[in-house]
Amino acid sequence: MVERFTDHLRYKAAGIWEAQHQHPFVRGIGDGTLGLERFKFWLRQDYVFLIEYARLLALGAARSPDLQTMVRFATLLKETVETEMNLHRAYAAEFEISPEDLEREIPAATTLAYSDFLLRVAATSDFAELVAALLPCMWAFSDIGQRLAAQPASSERRYAKWIAMYSSSEFAELTQWCRDLLDRLAAGLPERELQKLEAAFVTSSRYEWQFWEMAWKMERWQV
Repeated sequence: MVERFTDHLRYKAAGIWEAQHQHPFVRGIGDGTLGLERFKFWLRQDYVFLIEYARLLALGAARSPDLQTMVRFATLLKETVETEMNLHRAYAAEFEISPEDLEREIPAATTLAYSDFLLRVAATSDFAELVAALLPCMWAFSDIGQRLAAQPASSERRYAKWIAMYSSSEFAELTQWCRDLLDRLAAGLPERELQKLEAAFVTSSRYEWQFWEMAWKMERWQV
């Protein structure tokens, strides 16, 4: 059986992904011991990130090679800026974070670096590289959600709700769509192009870990 290209990518980033699972922030969500201030910091930063993530989806729609892919990216964009961000605001309210708090949040250095990386790849690289950079944003969260869901339920009700969202079949389906798309785009590409996709995937995976670390340390600009 021929190995999927995305399986190869997952193997290449295996150490980074396992580091995410072992990060104290992720483990604290799973068992309910994560301090609320750290999680609230993550929520505010994730809201800032979501805005730039929506721009990435918009570029994905604009640069799609066919109508079907364009429609899917456009649908994801609409769902993100309307449904997902509304859900994020409602979820943040459970932690007494107001919409105004979310809107005035200043992106941390890691948040800014990750979103800038994604948008640079989306704007200046081939479409396949855009998808390779995007995939860890979906796949890593699905992977974390499913592993945490297989453990005893989090003692913090609101964290259990977070786990349920990212371990859902709907989120797994989204991940599968993105994987299938990248596998199709990678088929037949020369080795030098595949190496670019691998580099984009690994870099995004590193940023995923760095985002947890940023929230754990509640990273702020020093000057």
